[in-house]
Amino acid sequence: MHIRFNASQSVEIPVPQQQVPIQHYLRQPKRLVNALVDRSRLEQLSEDSFRLKMRPLDFMMVSIQPTVDLKVWAQPDGAINLKSIGCQIRGVEYINQRFALNLKGQLSPYQNKGATYLIGKADLEVQVELPPPFWLTPQPILEATGNGLLKSVLLTVKQRLMHQLLLDYQYWAGNKPEVLVGDRTQILSVEGQTGW
Repeated sequence: MHIRFNASQSVEIPVPQQQVPIQHYLRQPKRLVNALVDRSRLEQLSEDSFRLKMRPLDFMMVSIQPTVDLKVWAQPDGAINLKSIGCQIRGVEYINQRFALNLKGQLSPYQNKGATYLIGKADLEVQVELPPPFWLTPQPILEATGNGLLKSVLLTVKQRLMHQLLLDYQYWAGNKPEVLVGDRTQILSVEGQTGW
């Protein structure tokens, strides 16, 4: 039985004003990913690609552990994008061979009445061919369970975004005032002078 699960999550976060605008922080995909994910579950594959070993997920008496490869990149306007580029399920080979995960997300800064906000949206879709024991379960129950599971995953990411990301940004802006300019790093001095 082929089935599809979907979930979406939006976020709008007020950003505390710092000396260095958040757009500069967002140009560092690795820092952003490290703020959102436990480093023990993360492996960097390239400058903009990461492998995330998710926590085990329980779906109707079956426990699966997805490992997702993500591409994370910044745009010149300060927006950051995230897209899944691969996925593997550990533990259940039948499902691994019949499983597809698609994740897309974007986070963008914007100004409104002098305040800075981050707005974002993530869409998560899973398609899977369920093994025969699930065929006896009514499809609406399977869909409700699967959609609920995906919503809980996105809600966890949203909560980390609202807390860990802002904490890391405040730490970075207060302790490491570096501004990325092209391929160089520009250091801001106390007097406002710059140096390379």
